[in-house]
Amino acid sequence: DEMLETMKLCVSCKGCRRECPTGVDMAKMKIEVLAAANKRRGLSLRDRLIAYLPRYAPYASRLAPLLNARNAIPGAAWLAERFTGLSAKRRLPRWRRDVFTAPSPRTLRGEGRGEATREVALFADTFNANFEPDNLHAAVDVLTRLGYRVTLLRAEPENGTVGPARPLCCGRTFLSAGLVEEARVEARRVLAAAAPIVARGVAIVGLEPSCLLTLRDEFTSMLPGAETEKLAAHALLFEEFLAREVGAGALPEVIAEGTGKILLHGHCHQKAFGAMTSVQRALGLVRGLEVETVESSCCGMAGAFGYGADTYEVSMQIGELGLLPAVRKAASGTIIAADGFSCRHQIRDGTNRTARHVARILHDALAVRPL
Repeated sequence: DEMLETMKLCVSCKGCRRECPTGVDMAKMKIEVLAAANKRRGLSLRDRLIAYLPRYAPYASRLAPLLNARNAIPGAAWLAERFTGLSAKRRLPRWRRDVFTAPSPRTLRGEGRGEATREVALFADTFNANFEPDNLHAAVDVLTRLGYRVTLLRAEPENGTVGPARPLCCGRTFLSAGLVEEARVEARRVLAAAAPIVARGVAIVGLEPSCLLTLRDEFTSMLPGAETEKLAAHALLFEEFLAREVGAGALPEVIAEGTGKILLHGHCHQKAFGAMTSVQRALGLVRGLEVETVESSCCGMAGAFGYGADTYEVSMQIGELGLLPAVRKAASGTIIAADGFSCRHQIRDGTNRTARHVARILHDALAVRPL
């Protein structure tokens, strides 16, 4: 219990992975502590709601208006906090009925730079697919305009089932609740779906840092072996992929013209894995944009951490250390960029400003002033 209480305020930012001289990964240690605690005390309703989100999301999206009422009806958030432990002070993500689905063949032709001969596989994470599908559509559009044929990474239907298979999941939500075995189940599904794609040397590209980088980090711990290492080597964030292609001469250094200023906030895992240079380089594909990176630590939301009634105040205090004041000071015309789903949520709750994924920013630039 003492160790559990000690680890309670760890936001799993993975800063220790980068900064600790001995490379101690406290985020993984927290998973182990939670797993041991679950065997002794079981799961709370809050943990279940967060952990099993990828499993029930396809059904919950059909009830979007009903579920979204929690944020709109006076007293509903207060009542929900009493049952779920999710803070009434925090708006929950807004469910969408128009969830992201496999793009049509017409969308995947690679229009804009001739016939698409280069393939890339898109990993549609649970958060963007169900709450912000416009980000995934923007990424598909950018990649196809740049001449890539986009394949959606997806599972095959299981034996005896009818219809499409359940969407793939990295297992991040299960790990956040210490459900390692459930996370392994999801990891094996991703490995099976990715194997034939990776065998062709095709990159697996994702938008959500916490999800995509799980393929490079936790997967190799949960399922060590050559197959997992090969997947990890092919798993890239959207900006990492673009930066790699520019460096290889497959893409021009400038793809569009733009004006204005970008205030960029880096996700903790992007910082831990040294991906921020790629994010800046991807934004540099739009000539004329001025990019300023916020000097801050974790945004404070940290996935499920910021939703807890018992951790909400600490979450906001972390945000106030640097990120939220910087966003408030930014001019009204400044575009706020943040790749993390939870980061965008924290920015909205703490400043009433809307942050955008880099994929959306590149998409808009290509739509207005492509080269």
